[in-house]
This record gives sequence, C-alpha cells and structure tokens, in this order.
Amino acid sequence: MSGPHVIRGSVSLPESELMWRFSRSSGPGGQHVNTSDSQVELRFDLARTDALPPVWKERALERLADRLVDGVISVRASEHRSQWRNRETAAVRLAALLAQATAPPPKPRRATKIPRGINERRLREKKQRAETKRGRSGRDWG
Repeated sequence: MSGPHVIRGSVSLPESELMWRFSRSSGPGGQHVNTSDSQVELRFDLARTDALPPVWKERALERLADRLVDGVISVRASEHRSQWRNRETAAVRLAALLAQATAPPPKPRRATKIPRGINERRLREKKQRAETKRGRSGRDWG
C-alpha cells in the first residue's frame, strides 16, 4: 500500500486494524474477471479501535450509526480491474468517510442585521420596477 492512510492531522488508520476481503468483481475485464478476486471489501472496527481520539470516535459512531454493523464500518471498491487499485480506492474512501464523520460540527451562524442603506436601495429599486411595469398596461391607449 502507499503508506498510512491519514484521516486528519497526525491521526491515521493503522494497517493492523484494517480487515481486507477479496472476491470476484463484476464489470469490465473480460475472462480475467472470472479468475481473479479484484473486488475489495475493507472493514474497520470503529467501536473497538484505539487509533482515534475518544471525542472523534464518539462523533463517528454517532454520525455513521446507520452504516455500522456491530460497530464495524465496511467499504467496497470494484471499479478497477486490478485488485491493487481497488485496495487503494477502498482505503482512500474509508479515510475520507472517517475524516468527514469525525469533523467538528460547524460553528453556529450568527444572525446579522441587514444594513438600512441596502434595504432602502432594494425597496427603491422595487418601486421603480413596479412603476415600469404599471406603465406597460394598455389602459391609457385608445
């Protein structure tokens, strides 16, 4: 593999906690597909890992609850013909998924007041537009 799969900062997925499973893949490859196990399923035990800080782990368990089976997250990759590239894809996908799930919640939006000048300009332009449209009616013609 191409080294440790970094989630964020200095936190990465330890290779010892990744469980790989290979099977035959559907899709492109011709007769090659019938003989090689190129589909990759990567499993990571999120509930029992010590690789993540406790706060991140709680966040991830909460956010990924619908994707977990007994605390284990599973990612599949089968779009490439080579098992090696599918392994890379699955590992990158898992790291991205965990990075997103462990990200801190966004800061709450602070309500701001619209400046009076902007509001007045909007109302003035709105009145001008209404006048233009009112002037188009054919009442005075004829």
